Amino acid sequence: MSFLGLILHNLAARKVRTALTAVAVALGVGTVVTLGVVTSSLRASAVAVLQTGKADFTVAQKGVSDVLYSSIDKTALDRIKQTPGVGSAIGVLVTTTKLNAANPLFIEVGIQPDEMAQYGVTRLAGRAFDPNSTTEVMLGYQAASNLDKHIGDTYAADGDRYTVVGIFSTGNSIGDSAAMFPLATLQAAQRQAGLVTLVFVQVKSGANIDQVRASIERDSPQLTTVHSQSDFGRVDRNLQLISAADRASTILALLIGAVIVGNTMLLTFFERTREFGLLRAVGWARTRIIVLVVTEALIIGVIGAGVGVGLSFAATAVLKHVADVAGILQPRYTPGIFGRALYVAAGTALLGAINPAARAAFLEPLDALRHE
Repeated sequence: MSFLGLILHNLAARKVRTALTAVAVALGVGTVVTLGVVTSSLRASAVAVLQTGKADFTVAQKGVSDVLYSSIDKTALDRIKQTPGVGSAIGVLVTTTKLNAANPLFIEVGIQPDEMAQYGVTRLAGRAFDPNSTTEVMLGYQAASNLDKHIGDTYAADGDRYTVVGIFSTGNSIGDSAAMFPLATLQAAQRQAGLVTLVFVQVKSGANIDQVRASIERDSPQLTTVHSQSDFGRVDRNLQLISAADRASTILALLIGAVIVGNTMLLTFFERTREFGLLRAVGWARTRIIVLVVTEALIIGVIGAGVGVGLSFAATAVLKHVADVAGILQPRYTPGIFGRALYVAAGTALLGAINPAARAAFLEPLDALRHE
């Protein structure tokens, strides 16, 4: 029998124990992968809100629990516009509303119509709304498709009715799935007169972006600037907590999985004491026995990883339809997610196999042969 054949035979001889250990690994891997997918997807959706506008960077209130809770008044907006190096600063109000069960977190954006082109809005059909209108709205083309709305149709939200006067595109999935209103209209509807959520800043040609960002943050300590995804944690504390929970779950899954795998492999060691003794007696090196035990554990880990990824697909498919995240959670299975599944499974197997492998390798043949 070949070395690999011996390994597979040992696993097959203990089908139930092998299967249960693989399931334990799968649960850990599935939890880690699902949290990783959710975190990555929520981060991508949240960052997309900040990147909806055509800007060099975005300004938001510092340290809010959710980026949509950011609040910037007109004084701060005017201060940003007057900052040396700023070419334009467009203030927008961003909020969400529940349209129906399929759209529980529909995004609404308030903006001045004369700033839409600079913001990055391209009108595809119809016209822009009047800046003083309280009954006109524009829909992103994805939103119009999802809601089956056309020019002249009625859009109803929060008890108010609006006429769709235009269809637009921003080149951003979040923006294209939103509705846009005159800024003053949305401010009045949300009772946030004079306030905006975010400011999208374009710097003048030749200006240093980092210097302009530093000037804004120095002049307005309550504000922060976001230039890349790595800056996002400065704005949204909720996502920081989710990311921390994601990292903690990975560590916890490794430790719990290692204990389960280690316990299983240790029980196997006691059952196979005479076998290991015979292998040592016929000349097997300690390193070969270590490789035998570790490889068995790794195969269990790989099986668990495959099952765990399958569980993660099922879990995220269910989570997509949970009301609190429907429309926002768009699962993203990146190579890094699958890499995480493999290293969690491999780490679990290796940590769990260390003690049993060492005990098997350093077992004295005579002691093993006397074992009952």
